[in-house]
Amino acid sequence: MKTWTPNELKAYLLIYAMNADYVENALELEVIKSKIGTTTYAKMHEEFNIDNDYQSIQKINKAIEEQGYKKPQVKNLLNEIKEIFNADGDFDILERNLNLGLKRVLTY
Repeated sequence: MKTWTPNELKAYLLIYAMNADYVENALELEVIKSKIGTTTYAKMHEEFNIDNDYQSIQKINKAIEEQGYKKPQVKNLLNEIKEIFNADGDFDILERNLNLGLKRVLTY
C-alpha cells in the first residue's frame, strides 16, 4: 500500500462507512463527494472495491498511524463518519455497529 494523503484517508474511511449497510445511498455519496471531491472519491472507491473488510481496517489503521493522528483528529473523522451515517436520515443497526467498531479499532 502506498502512503495516502490525509484527504485520501478521509475518502477511504467515509467510503468504508457508507458501505456499512451494503448500500451506497445517493445522499451519502453527495456528502462524501462534497468533502473530498469527485477525483479523490473515484480513486479511493476503486481501491475500496478490491479490498476485503480486513484489508480495509488494516489500511485505515496504517494510514492513521503513518499520519500521526491524535485523539482529537480521530474524533473529527468519527464525527464526519456520523454525518455520512445520518445523511439518509436512517442511522440503522449496521451503521451503529460499525460506528462502535471504528471507535474501538481507531483507539478513540
